[in-house]
Amino acid sequence: MNPQPAPVLSLDRVGVAFRQGGLSLWPRRRFWVLQDISFDLYPGETLGVIGRNAAGKSTLLRLLAGIIRQDRGTFVNRGQNTALLSLQAGFVPYLSGRENAILSGLLLGLRRAEVEDKMQAIIDFSELGDFIDLPLSSYSSGMRARLGFAVAYQVDPDILLIDETLGVGDEAFQAKSSRAMHERIRSDRTIVLVSHAPGTIQGLCDRAVWIEEGMTRAVGDVTEVLAAYHDWITRRQATADGSIRSL
Repeated sequence: MNPQPAPVLSLDRVGVAFRQGGLSLWPRRRFWVLQDISFDLYPGETLGVIGRNAAGKSTLLRLLAGIIRQDRGTFVNRGQNTALLSLQAGFVPYLSGRENAILSGLLLGLRRAEVEDKMQAIIDFSELGDFIDLPLSSYSSGMRARLGFAVAYQVDPDILLIDETLGVGDEAFQAKSSRAMHERIRSDRTIVLVSHAPGTIQGLCDRAVWIEEGMTRAVGDVTEVLAAYHDWITRRQATADGSIRSL
C-alpha cells in the first residue's frame, strides 16, 4: 500500500476578515468572510470547492493564490507556484489585443518573453486573426472573452486555481474552451476548482470541500460531500417553505 503523499497546501482553522465602513471616527467592525477553513491539497489531484453564493469561495481562491493573507489560523504552501485563472485580467480598452495579451499574461504570472513566445498560440486559439492588432475597444464581448481565455489557458503553474471559467464566448467557442479546460483538469496537474454546480464537481474532481458561511462543513469523497450539501440545501428550503406557509 503506497503511503499518502505529503500535501502541497494545508489550511488549519483559517479565517479572513475584512473591515466594514469607510472613513469614520469610530473603529471599523471586522466582517469574517472566512471563519474556520481546514483542508489539505495533495499533488496531482483536482479538489472541488462547493458552496452557495457568498459562502466565501472566491475569497478562498484569493487566499490560495497569495493575493490576500489570513487573519488567523495556519496556511502552509510547501513551495508551490499558484495561479488564479482570471479571464480578461488587466484588459485596457485603448490598447491592442496583442498589447492586452502581454499585460494580462504578466498579471497572471508569465514573463513577457513567455507571453511573446506563446503569442501565436494565443492568436490561433482565440481565432482573432488580424484583429489582434486592433484596439480592444473595437472588440465584441465575445472577442474579449476569447482573448481572455486564450491568454489564461497559457498559464501553467504548479497549482491552477479555477473559478468556474469552463466555457466563454459564443456557442462554438464555449464548446472549444470547455474541452480545453476539461483536458487541463483531467491531466496530472494539481487543481482547485470552485463551483456552485454539483454536476461540475462530480464530473471533474477527485475530492471535494463544502464551505458554507466561511466554514468547512465537509471534506472528502465527492459523492459523500455532495450528498451532505444536497441534504442541507433540501432541509433549508423545506424550512423556508414552511415559514412562508405559516405567514
